[in-house]
Amino acid sequence: MGKRLGVVSIVVEDLCAAEEVNAVLHDHAGLVIGRMGIPYRERKVSVIAIIVDGETDEISALTGRLGRIPHVSVKTALAKE
Repeated sequence: MGKRLGVVSIVVEDLCAAEEVNAVLHDHAGLVIGRMGIPYRERKVSVIAIIVDGETDEISALTGRLGRIPHVSVKTALAKE
C-alpha cells in the first residue's frame, strides 16, 4: 500500500500526559510534516493537530501508541489516496 496524507487530532485532557505524547511524536518524527498545538488553559487541556505522510501501518502505529496514553483522545482523517 502507498503512502497516505492525513491529519491526526489529539486532545490531551490531563497535561501530565503531555510529556508522554511528545515522546511518542518524537519516536514517529519521520511521519510528521507539521504540527500545531494549542493549550487551552481555561479548560486545562491541549489540542494538537499533526499533519502526517506515511504508510497506513506506520500511521496506525503512531495513533495506537497515542491512544493507549491515559487521558488522551486521538482521531485520524486520511486522504483517499
